[in-house]
Amino acid sequence: MIDIDPNPAYSEFADPSRLVSAPWLSARLGVKGLRVLEVDEDILLYDIGHIPTASRLNCYTELQDPVTRDIVSAEGFSKLMREKGINRDDTIVLYGDKNNWWAAYALWVFELFGHPDVRLLDGGRDAWMTEERDTSYVVPTPAESDYPEVERNDSQHRAFVNDLSGLVLIDTRPEAEYRGAATTTSQAGDSTYGTTIRHGHIPGAINLPWNSALHPNGVFRSPKELAATFSDLDPKAPTALYSHLGAQSAHGWFVTKFLLGFDNVKNYDGSWAEWGNMVRMPIER
Repeated sequence: MIDIDPNPAYSEFADPSRLVSAPWLSARLGVKGLRVLEVDEDILLYDIGHIPTASRLNCYTELQDPVTRDIVSAEGFSKLMREKGINRDDTIVLYGDKNNWWAAYALWVFELFGHPDVRLLDGGRDAWMTEERDTSYVVPTPAESDYPEVERNDSQHRAFVNDLSGLVLIDTRPEAEYRGAATTTSQAGDSTYGTTIRHGHIPGAINLPWNSALHPNGVFRSPKELAATFSDLDPKAPTALYSHLGAQSAHGWFVTKFLLGFDNVKNYDGSWAEWGNMVRMPIER
């Protein structure tokens, strides 16, 4: 394992080892055992410049099953890691656009497969670019690894629709989506709100938008600020977060689990795309 970032700003988080800063990463690029992966919603961003040594990870085609709406299988994940030259004992640093929506989702998937050391770049792609740090157009071609096939464990970090009863539910979408405002401003299927037929939220869900955990530049707020934002929640209560496709909620899952230290928090990746399209499911507006 590579040393953790000693940034004093991280020391009060529940698990400081899960975050790295741009200066820390910049000083360690190319170190043996460190692998950097860019995970974007806009997959073309990688081509116009990326962090040197970083490989691209496509969350749509590589982390999800090509047939069913599910996470990639144990065999598929192992094959992906081998093709990208990633070893089981490598330290993985993930970053991406949208203030790390899909990078956090990728980190969540790595957790499902129990990868020992996976971290998030604080501020993501935008922070790196804003600071005008070095970028590259070189696509790494590492030698194939022998990453083992490890069974995915959904039980600890993932919630399914039938698991939600009795859980504290956090809706991480913007307030307008939570309120169902799209019903008066757009037609069903409007790409602005995805492809759900109905708009609103799961009954009883609390709205804590994902970006409430961030400064305007995409860097995480201090432990004190995060604690205040999430102060109405019980860190020991079984909790599930959802968004539209599970990316924003994976970001919220990262915050509650690793930065605030919630004991039992899961990502409901079926999210509103599933709930809002299911027959006879209740909604609130």
